Amino acid sequence: MRTSSNPAFRNLPGTGQGGYATFGSAGAYAEMSGPTVDPGRAGVAERPMTIDDVVTKTAVAVGTAIVAGILTIWSGMYGLALPAAIVGLVLGLVLTFKPDWAKAPLVLLYSAVEGVFLGGITGLLESVPNFEGIGFQAVVGTVGVFIGMLVIYKTGAVRVTPRFTKWLMGAMIGVFVLMLVNLVVSFFTTGGIGLRDGSPLAYLFSLVCIGVAAFSLLLDFDQAERAIRAGAPARFAWYIAFGLMVTLVWLYLEILRLLSYLRGE
Repeated sequence: MRTSSNPAFRNLPGTGQGGYATFGSAGAYAEMSGPTVDPGRAGVAERPMTIDDVVTKTAVAVGTAIVAGILTIWSGMYGLALPAAIVGLVLGLVLTFKPDWAKAPLVLLYSAVEGVFLGGITGLLESVPNFEGIGFQAVVGTVGVFIGMLVIYKTGAVRVTPRFTKWLMGAMIGVFVLMLVNLVVSFFTTGGIGLRDGSPLAYLFSLVCIGVAAFSLLLDFDQAERAIRAGAPARFAWYIAFGLMVTLVWLYLEILRLLSYLRGE
């Protein structure tokens, strides 16, 4: 059974069919790993979700994050990055486990908070000599990866299969475990285990993280498309937009980190 590597998308409706873009009966929902929610089919009083709903809501969420990030950099309030990261983590967990709360106010608040977080980090890097323009490069890189993975998904160049999903989720778990180990060890030794210190190993780890985040987008696209085919209500598009934001934030951070290694040389 396919589930998304994105924690948020584990709550999306599914079907019992496998393979690329195969949905079977529109009314059937699969059992998902983690917290389960069935948004149901659109009722008489509401219309079913369309791809336009997903694109529009995601664009608004991403736009909100970009505006918040630009304002943070322009104001120089880089100190807001840490509190924004904490608030974003809390909001992310709430929306993941309470998908019914994923409506415009909370999703846009999450996007704005993440924008402040990313803007603060980007602004700090931009203020370092030889790092000017790194934020723009990271944005271009993130957009490029997103478009590239969307093309790969729509052309079927990489098929979203149960085996692919298991491999990707295993890779993601491994990446996060290594991040946690590196963080804990860094409390006792300088540089941790060398995953974030700009060494050749750090370069390799960043590339792996970017690759895992990029391929996670394929599963996110698949989950969104299956929700549309299943007849989920239009309001559920906000939850999908939130899920995509989670992946894009991680992807941007990893690209920004890799660029900082390259600029640091």
